[in-house]
Amino acid sequence: MKILKRLTAILLAGIMCLGLFACGKEESSDNVDKTDAVTEQQTGDGEVPAETTEGEAETSAILMPEEMDKSTVNSIIPGKIEVDGTDFVVDGEKIFMNGVNTPWDKWNDFGGSFSSSFWNSHFAELHEAGINAVRVWISCNGDVGISIKDDGYVVAAMPKHWKDLDSLFKAAEENGIYIMATLMSFDHFKDSNKKYASWRAMLDDEMAMDSYVDNYVIPFCKRYDAYDSLWSIDLCNEPDWIHENDECGKIPWDKLGALWAREAAAIHANSDILVTVGFGMIKYNSDKYSGNFGSDKYLQSVYDSELAYLDFYSTHFYEWEAPWYGFPFDKDPVTFGLDGTKPAVLGEFPATGMTSNTNGSKDMSPSECYTSVYGNGWNGLFAWTSNGVDDCGSLEDFIDGAKEVASKEAAK
Repeated sequence: MKILKRLTAILLAGIMCLGLFACGKEESSDNVDKTDAVTEQQTGDGEVPAETTEGEAETSAILMPEEMDKSTVNSIIPGKIEVDGTDFVVDGEKIFMNGVNTPWDKWNDFGGSFSSSFWNSHFAELHEAGINAVRVWISCNGDVGISIKDDGYVVAAMPKHWKDLDSLFKAAEENGIYIMATLMSFDHFKDSNKKYASWRAMLDDEMAMDSYVDNYVIPFCKRYDAYDSLWSIDLCNEPDWIHENDECGKIPWDKLGALWAREAAAIHANSDILVTVGFGMIKYNSDKYSGNFGSDKYLQSVYDSELAYLDFYSTHFYEWEAPWYGFPFDKDPVTFGLDGTKPAVLGEFPATGMTSNTNGSKDMSPSECYTSVYGNGWNGLFAWTSNGVDDCGSLEDFIDGAKEVASKEAAK
């Protein structure tokens, strides 16, 4: 049955490719540049019209613009980050990810209302503050930049999505910022999202999952692997809520894991980029609680590939979690509940710091959060946020701690 579906998809691809370039244009397809033809057919929110979405592989190649000439990028990135045991290293030297979340400037920046001036100036500001790593949401909820059909098949990313990302990575290279690229969030699956049904449908069909990997994840890796600034890919932001919440579909872990395992295997096969999942709670990232759904054993149990693994853990923490899962700022990763097999960072925590108002939490300034984690065996931390997208704080709240950590790193 799967073979029949693949043959059908290939046949449709050829048929639709022939008709793709005539839609909305008077010129003969023989006289039209293919990339321009598809670009001109984009709708306002960056979608490919429904009648042009059958030839996934063909369309994906057509929509990929020319890559930026990397020789024009004046990079100050020290080198590619690798994993050595439970450490991050660059050219054999340990590195601490003195990071922040700058999730977006404007929701769904890439392929949407992207501002190169914001990202250039903000990265420069962060670099000056001693920050060396930034977590960025490449897709906030899947409504913009990526074409996905009703049945969950992903066709391609739009040209503007790629061009905006080219500008992002150029800014990162030139300002010495490593990027953790978050490709997906629980927001993709919320029923308030206009494309939520399509993203949920993708998890019901292995071939649809493959289309996401083949037509988006692998092109992303191949386009940006040469940029040392892309140190990691976060496969999904806080999948806990996709599994737990009615509004996100209460999707079983095995479906989520099957997607991540495919992605991880493809990323490892096609690049040197590190892979993680930003769990919202250690509850689902530890055998101490409800199970480690990011472990090698689990991912390889839902997808048979030795390349299906995470390179590091990046669990999140907010004070409401303290009564159930403890307080990470005065503990090393293993004492907090991680398995000690991989490097570990705190992928999110409030930039406003901690208080003792919650049982199990403690009074700790945001700057003290940075210095405490640095001294307790973690490999990095990322405050939410650097640019005040909500009421959890911004750079000015923790800048002193970030600078102190940067100073200690420089003195090693």
